[in-house]
Amino acid sequence: MAATMGVVMGFLAFLVIGGLTGVFALAFYPRERKAKPKAKKFLVAALIGFITALASSYIGQFTGLFQSGQVIEWLSAIVASCLSGVLYASIDK
Repeated sequence: MAATMGVVMGFLAFLVIGGLTGVFALAFYPRERKAKPKAKKFLVAALIGFITALASSYIGQFTGLFQSGQVIEWLSAIVASCLSGVLYASIDK
């Protein structure tokens, strides 16, 4: 039960971290806007941030750069989701 709980909590943590950093990157990306972004764009940014945070964690563990639960894992998830959010915001018109 404890092992399953750790996986679920990690999944939820990456959902929150990736989603928030993706949305923050979209909201605070410096450019001139004619209108506020719609809710669909925020949801897409959150989904992209979540997927990249999860992918950076699994890729780092697979390559042996870190183990689950280490601080470097969280930092890589935050950096990856921020970069993908900024990339999405710069591509988005």
